[in-house]
Amino acid sequence: MGKCRVCGRESRLVSSWLGVCAECLRKRSGEALGRVRRVRRLWRARLGLPGDPPRASGKAAQCKLCVNECVIPDGGSGYCGVWRGKNGRLEHVAGPGGLLGFTYLDPLPTNCVATPVCPAATGRGYPGYTDTRGPEYGYYNLAVFMGGCPLDCAFCQNWEHKLMVAGGSPAGLEGIPPTKAQYWRRTMSVDQLVWEALDDRVRCVCYFGGDPTPQAGILVAASRRMVRESREMGQRFKRICWETDGLANPRLMREMARVSLESGGIVKIDWKAWTPAIYEALTGVDGVKALERLRENARIVAEMGRERRDPPLLVVSTLLVPGYVGPGEVYRIARYLASLDPGIPMVLLAFHPDHRMPDLPTTSADHAEKALEAAYKAGLREVYLGNEWLLRPHYNVEPWWDDWASGGSYSGGSYGEGSHSEP
Repeated sequence: MGKCRVCGRESRLVSSWLGVCAECLRKRSGEALGRVRRVRRLWRARLGLPGDPPRASGKAAQCKLCVNECVIPDGGSGYCGVWRGKNGRLEHVAGPGGLLGFTYLDPLPTNCVATPVCPAATGRGYPGYTDTRGPEYGYYNLAVFMGGCPLDCAFCQNWEHKLMVAGGSPAGLEGIPPTKAQYWRRTMSVDQLVWEALDDRVRCVCYFGGDPTPQAGILVAASRRMVRESREMGQRFKRICWETDGLANPRLMREMARVSLESGGIVKIDWKAWTPAIYEALTGVDGVKALERLRENARIVAEMGRERRDPPLLVVSTLLVPGYVGPGEVYRIARYLASLDPGIPMVLLAFHPDHRMPDLPTTSADHAEKALEAAYKAGLREVYLGNEWLLRPHYNVEPWWDDWASGGSYSGGSYGEGSHSEP
């Protein structure tokens, strides 16, 4: 059972690691976030990563790949850990021409965030982007796991990507032997990635991790090669997909979306929360800036998606974190998406306790049902539930839902929900 160090509340729905409850994040955000920032900085220091996006002065390298816009000192690292500063220029941790990540073949149809609308699982987009009216049995998704991420999510299910950017030597990190940590420091060349994608059994190439954003410029160029060369080889389908936090530079996001649009792929944006203080507490990144970037990038991809309705270009997912991301957060995200296009699919994901939040329960069935109801009430036409096998009956605590049905915003701290406009 966790305890909020701000209001003193004890509950199974308060993360012990965060040490603050959602209500204090909304109404006493300054005090609550101060506590979370201190804890997260200590954790990241043990990995040799900056506690906050660096803002160096003097001879420093400016990175504009994502919303963090790090200014990296010589010998230092960006928040993602993928890019370092050297002589005032950006240097990739894997060296020139390299990528930090690894690949594996995943049989189709696979457990993808976009499975409910994916051509590989449903036949949507037939006959332009698949030659079957159902699942593409016998073919593969080339899963490309990228090291590094613009975020530092406390609930990360693939948190090993942080070992990749930590250089494989996280001194004192409990439970991770140095030999295993070193295993995660894996690199590949662009040519190797393209070669693997050209296997005629590969129908989908999906970038995830971690997050592809820090290396997306390289990946976009590689993806264009994949699509072009596969067509020259007579392969009809080579869909390019992204599973991302949606915080890329908008110009880069447009290029990511363009290669997906043209190849029949999908851009899957994981939208963590609507309230800026909750977003920051869960991810470590400035919630106000993140929400602005998410709204902008969702709009860009939604507008591009009008060129191709099926399969949909944009899919948005939200993880139902017990105690923190409830129907109210979902309603506000969904209402913004519906204002762009009510046909945008939304996938609500059941939570599994992991990483720095192992003491929270899995998502309850009534939590998921109310979140689904909220998304539909907000105006979306396609809402799905993912990881439903994780659902538990109930939390055995007092209901903590906010008043999503009224559509009202929270009042309180300058960094809380009341500090930004509703869609």
